[in-house]
Amino acid sequence: MPYRLNYPIHQRTLGNGLRVVVSPDHSVPLAAVNLWYDVGSRDERPGEFGWAHLFEHLMFSGSAHVGSGEHLNALQALGGSVNATTWFDRTNYFETLPVGALDLALWMEADRLATLPDHLDDASVETQREVVKEEKRQRYDNVPYGDAMPQLVELVFGPDHPYGHTTIGSMADIDGATVEGAATFFRNHYRPDNAVLTIVGDITAKDAFKRAERYFGHLPSWNRRVRPAAVALAPLTGVTTREVTGRVPAAATYYAWRLPARDTWGFDACELALSVLGGGQTSRLHRELVRSQRVAAGVGASAMPLIGGTSFGVVNVRALPGQDIDAAHRAALVQIERLADAGPTQAELDRAKAQFAREWLTELARFDSRADLIGAYATLHDDPDRVNRKLEEVERLTLDQVAEACSAFLEPGQRAQLDYRQEAVDAAQ
Repeated sequence: MPYRLNYPIHQRTLGNGLRVVVSPDHSVPLAAVNLWYDVGSRDERPGEFGWAHLFEHLMFSGSAHVGSGEHLNALQALGGSVNATTWFDRTNYFETLPVGALDLALWMEADRLATLPDHLDDASVETQREVVKEEKRQRYDNVPYGDAMPQLVELVFGPDHPYGHTTIGSMADIDGATVEGAATFFRNHYRPDNAVLTIVGDITAKDAFKRAERYFGHLPSWNRRVRPAAVALAPLTGVTTREVTGRVPAAATYYAWRLPARDTWGFDACELALSVLGGGQTSRLHRELVRSQRVAAGVGASAMPLIGGTSFGVVNVRALPGQDIDAAHRAALVQIERLADAGPTQAELDRAKAQFAREWLTELARFDSRADLIGAYATLHDDPDRVNRKLEEVERLTLDQVAEACSAFLEPGQRAQLDYRQEAVDAAQ
């Protein structure tokens, strides 16, 4: 039976446009603070690729009353955990800490929102540029299959689409970041009216709103940015392929599709279908390619939820070491075509729904990830209470709806394909 959760959600918008969402939970004396800024890599203009992520790092470089690195050090010294991430659709900053340290966390978040661009200098920009470039080397350039995702999003969306490049950006654009350019980027996107502050934990809604007003209410306001309506891309026409070579342990093939925007029934149906296809050891691809036919070392499938009109689905198949990928590729296409033609069985769909529910409830059980999900729905849908309804939405999907989504969006003949081949090694080396 469909079921709805009941996490308390209280929300208020301050006079300067900052949206504040509070979810009290008195089970433990902790609080999670989460700030979602409505800026991600899709907001970068040519020449700025990687700047949203660069700013994630610059936000820890110091502000009027907090020195470089002190934001992390001060809260960690009190037993808190602090981090930040950048994505296509957002940049988020979050900390979980003893509730007695809540005022300090809010004060420091407000201080850098109010004053950071005035305290940027050449040294801080140069330092964070090098940190981001080293991250790019370690996570993308110098690891096996590291450039697969940048290649795939370009194939699926095209290089000129807002989603056609990943958050890591390009070395040239990161090198081009200046103090003046960074300050302009900050002022365009880091504003109270372009942010959602979520507080989850051992605090009342009244107290949380009072503290938010105390620390953030005085910040100047702008008119909240209104994005143009997102335009959904049609499914790919035909098969778009690309081959790359690299020093990888085995050949691999990636298949990718354009999917509906996140949190639509079509996206949710495709996400369940991809779980049936390649989500874990009970999936079709694992059973057939890895266990039965023994033509692949590993398989996987996932859906990437994006809000700007079109999302992204991907399947990956990795050959056995020393073997060609062709047999695994042919076997994978058989399974993809069968799913597109007939959809999953009821048992497979029930299993995928159960897996989704388990993961969803696990995320909501933690203060930090609950705050992040609430902030996501407030930012992307203006509906933070949707965290309580999401399981119901997924559970209500029927077998016919999932089959319809498979046929519409996961056809093997409307895919992008990235073939990753092993680089030839000189025997004399």
